[in-house]
Amino acid sequence: MQKQYIRLTDEDREEISRGLAARWTFSHIAHNINRPVSTVSREVWNNCKYRRCYRAGQAHKKARDVRHRQKQLKKMESDEFLKDWVLKHLLDDKWSPEEIARRLKKDYPTDMTMRISHESIYTYLYCLPKGNLKKELLKCLRQERKFRHNRKAAHAKRSTITDFLSISERPEEVKDRIVPGHWEGDLIMGKSNRTAIGTLVERSSRYLVLLNLSEGHGCNDVRDALIREAGRLPANLTRSLAWDQGIEMRHHFEFTRSTRIPVYFCDPASPWQRGSNENTNGLLRQYFPKGTDLRLHSVARRAQVAAEINSRPRKSLDWDTPAERLAMLVASSP
Repeated sequence: MQKQYIRLTDEDREEISRGLAARWTFSHIAHNINRPVSTVSREVWNNCKYRRCYRAGQAHKKARDVRHRQKQLKKMESDEFLKDWVLKHLLDDKWSPEEIARRLKKDYPTDMTMRISHESIYTYLYCLPKGNLKKELLKCLRQERKFRHNRKAAHAKRSTITDFLSISERPEEVKDRIVPGHWEGDLIMGKSNRTAIGTLVERSSRYLVLLNLSEGHGCNDVRDALIREAGRLPANLTRSLAWDQGIEMRHHFEFTRSTRIPVYFCDPASPWQRGSNENTNGLLRQYFPKGTDLRLHSVARRAQVAAEINSRPRKSLDWDTPAERLAMLVASSP
């Protein structure tokens, strides 16, 4: 008879954590909790990169989350009617997982078997084996992402900028877009986030400046590129800069000290606070598609792209081009 596997308990994980703190071997720890050595080894390396980083509470939460996902996956696989209902509206009607989950409650208000959360639908889709079905289903998602990202974890990881000015502290004149010289900046990333191009957009005219980051896009590279570009701008076009809380702006103090341009940081997960920059980055993706190596584009090519964007008529400018509008604003400003 096959022996039934018994999951590690909270007490087991606490004992593992204490054993690692005492520098015990895996064999010693396994003997204390009456488990195979492979169970202890797998538990440790699945939850941390180094032995000393293992935390019992975090490991137990991760195991609980995994069990919850497995339970939801089993529900989709075992209930053919629910599975067909979800896939039909996903494939045929292009409904989002959240729309499907909410509509289930309306269409089957008393049938509790017809319940599944939108997160569980995402989990099911991303856990499918590779093949045509998975490709077709992922194409139905609006973003067509290949992975489900933990947004809270991502923002927690990015929140490494300290002692910064919030975007709410910007001068009131910025909101009216009348006074030129207030910029919004960001990076557009290449394949595997290994390459990048910096983008600066002037709020009043939507004028675009591209930063040369061919040598790298670390905080030192971005700082130097920003200082270099700021030195080329007229004095009346260097009033402020808005950026998100990316690690590439860790040296914002040095940029401000060198250029006297204050940097205001957006709130986490609030791209609309840099709306002009976000919209322009969308246009740039026509020239620099996602998943490509941005180093392949020469300085001359980037200058050509910026010139094309700046000579493109914009509805928001009453069909003026950014270059024309910037020229008018500079001429009329003191």
